[in-house]
Amino acid sequence: MTFSSKLIEKAVEAFATLPGIGRKTALRLVLHLLKQDKQTTEQFATALTAMRDGIQECKSCHNFSDAELCHICTDPRRDKSLVCVVENVRDLMAIEDTSQYRGLYHILGGIISPIEGIGPSDLNIDSLAERVAAGEIKEAIMAISPTIEGETTIYYLTKKLQPLGVQVSAIARGVSFGGDLEYADEVTLGRSIVARMPYEAK
Repeated sequence: MTFSSKLIEKAVEAFATLPGIGRKTALRLVLHLLKQDKQTTEQFATALTAMRDGIQECKSCHNFSDAELCHICTDPRRDKSLVCVVENVRDLMAIEDTSQYRGLYHILGGIISPIEGIGPSDLNIDSLAERVAAGEIKEAIMAISPTIEGETTIYYLTKKLQPLGVQVSAIARGVSFGGDLEYADEVTLGRSIVARMPYEAK
């Protein structure tokens, strides 16, 4: 791909680093921005910079937040006796879109995967145990993608949390085994949350 401008080429290269964006799509985005007035482009750039500088991790659930605690953790309408354990922010958003769950969340930041060198100490597991040990949480719902690594993670968490006196449940397997939670349709995912089952680590 030949460019008439080094500035355009650099902008295309920057957009092409985004997931799912190839060089042709990146070029279309750059050309689109060039057609906009300067103020629109500046607002776009300012929004990205402000997001990167201002976003922080919720100190309780590890969600993205504008403050120390995210809007979910500070919402008084939430059921604080429930915590839904998910791999990442995308899974949290997918469950929120179902409008079937009104408890709190805890983002692990991944799942246990020995092949990839990810162990329990690499995840937000200790902070989850601390939240459960505090006593307010009565049920921990494992909303983790149904894969071998996901099942391993659920098993590990169950062994760690059950001695703390909390009920551990897993979302119903309307979500297909081997699939990613974020790609499940809202109806299936919502029903899986509602029809969750107790999880026993044997």
